[in-house]
Amino acid sequence: MTNKYMYFVANWKMFGDLRTLNSLDKVIKFSKNNKKNKLKIVYCPPNTLIRPLSRRLKKTKIEVGAQNCHHSYDYGAHTGQVNSTMLKNVGAKYVILGHSENRQLGETDNLINLKIKSAIKSGLKIIFCIGETLKERRQKKTNQILKRQIEKGLKSIKNKSKIIIAYEPVWSIGSGLIPKEIEILEIVKERGSSDDLLYPSRILIKFKNEELKTTISDVMGHDKFASSKVNLQLTAAEPKNLVSTLNLNGSSKTSSSLLPDG
Repeated sequence: MTNKYMYFVANWKMFGDLRTLNSLDKVIKFSKNNKKNKLKIVYCPPNTLIRPLSRRLKKTKIEVGAQNCHHSYDYGAHTGQVNSTMLKNVGAKYVILGHSENRQLGETDNLINLKIKSAIKSGLKIIFCIGETLKERRQKKTNQILKRQIEKGLKSIKNKSKIIIAYEPVWSIGSGLIPKEIEILEIVKERGSSDDLLYPSRILIKFKNEELKTTISDVMGHDKFASSKVNLQLTAAEPKNLVSTLNLNGSSKTSSSLLPDG
């Protein structure tokens, strides 16, 4: 059973100021006029723009998220840090956790697990990123890495209805290496439907009160997927032919993403 929504997640990273918000008029107009497709557009700007962006989008269907949070649910002596409760208070409804850039800076699976638990407690929806590096892929450790990231990242979390798993092959980001169809099928077999996609190599799986399976094949495999309660959304490589071939139905874009000129 596929997710009823297409997700377009725009991670602005370290980009944008108050003037940038004036560039969103076309996207806002599109979201208001779009009545046929069931889609969700989520902007994840820097923390400095969450409040003004959420106010600007208040009367639209577009939602706002954050790019990361501290693992502590409570206030504390953590200079420069922001927790999930604070993000929720200024208008965030989603938070990206486990992004490859943060993993490369030393963020561990256990730390990500604590962040996810804190975000759930605060009432945020989580975009949980997983993915393997080029070295790990060449060593044929893709399934091993993804299995570890999922199991440790979601350890002791029973209700996964607010979690979206975003698969980002780290080896394809900024490298010019575009995943081939067979490489996408290695992770998730053909499911769902879509009209378009925005960013290379993303798989979005939304759990709906389903206990985590013990192997990647249980979650993502073709044979067992039909009987699973897990809802699937997938975004793969950028070439258009993959859209029709794989019937993809989810998207994500970064940097100045989902801007009219971005």
